[in-house]
Amino acid sequence: MQHLQAFKFELMPTGEQARKMRQFAGACRFVYNKALALQKENHEAGGKFIGGFAMKKRFTEWRSGSEAPWLSDAPRHPCDEAILALDRAYKAFFEGRMSFPRFKRKGEHDGFTYPDKKQIKLDRENGRVFLPKLGYVRYRNSRDVLGEVRSATVSLRAGKWYVSILTAREVEAPVPHGPAVGIDVGVARFVTLSDGTFIAPLASFRKHEQRLAKYQRRMSRKVKGSANWKKSKARVQRIHARIADARSDFLHKASRTISKNHAMIVVEDLKVRNMTRSAAGTVDAPGRKVRQKAGLNKAILDQGWGEFRRQLEYKTAWRGGYFIAVDPKNTSRTCPCCGHISAENRKTQALFACIKCGHEANADHVGALNVLAAGHAVIACGGMAQSGHPSKQEPAETTIAIAA
Repeated sequence: MQHLQAFKFELMPTGEQARKMRQFAGACRFVYNKALALQKENHEAGGKFIGGFAMKKRFTEWRSGSEAPWLSDAPRHPCDEAILALDRAYKAFFEGRMSFPRFKRKGEHDGFTYPDKKQIKLDRENGRVFLPKLGYVRYRNSRDVLGEVRSATVSLRAGKWYVSILTAREVEAPVPHGPAVGIDVGVARFVTLSDGTFIAPLASFRKHEQRLAKYQRRMSRKVKGSANWKKSKARVQRIHARIADARSDFLHKASRTISKNHAMIVVEDLKVRNMTRSAAGTVDAPGRKVRQKAGLNKAILDQGWGEFRRQLEYKTAWRGGYFIAVDPKNTSRTCPCCGHISAENRKTQALFACIKCGHEANADHVGALNVLAAGHAVIACGGMAQSGHPSKQEPAETTIAIAA
């Protein structure tokens, strides 16, 4: 089976290479915004949607015209890829998966993609990658790049340049091993498994919140656009990058540990975007407990539930296991012993106490057991050919040691 994987490294460009990369990112941003403006004008005039390949012919005219002669200095394929990215964004909007495409701003998600593998050369021994019109660029060779190179994406983040190298390789079909497990995510405990183990939360944003607010206040006192304002903005961006890097590292280690040791993983199909909506309401109908809800929203977003689920899903597929998302309704209100459902079963956040049979346990552990039971019900109804066959285990209140 074919295995696609991206390897991301920090680049170490020369001053001239860094200048060119900013120029190429600006060219791709210009092409994207010009194509978007043309699509809007064409739509207002009653014309049909311009497809990606037809738009690339327009780009040839822009490149050879007098309006933007500097476009000829940028590589052709990354600019074409920017047009195709807009085409994909429109298709996602028409399918209801994304909002309407917006114009790109300088300094936000700057980058460009080389889609042609023939133009990319990787010097694995010396830690260099050859990119058209840039030459060989050094990168921090922290791990081996496995497989055949397919594409390379260069991006700017918090003042540093990165390259993401997409590769493809053939691997043997994996054989899943380990028991089935149900997972309950929360704020007090990041993850609680149905076997009783749990992972404590990292809360990377909370650890840097005061420091971030301090430098944000300093930036707000500067004249916008001045040299001092740009220095303050760069410092704030570095703090945001450190928070995101710590969260990403934590989520990757947690998802790797769980997917490696379990053949079937069952999670709740949570709608995080809906759960973290503001409770402020409107002027006519103001919300209740707005500050408490804002604090809960901040804690949920700090945990990264959506990204954790995404990583679990593809890593479980890599290892040949089963990933199942079940309806979260009543998973925290159902007694795992007698099956009684009541909101009074969970009077506090931490304790579950069934009002019918008297069963008491940690509320998150009860939720994980109910999620696992719902996953087995999905398998029984769906008729899966293979699945994990877990045995019921006694809860063990221990913390998982996450491997790197």
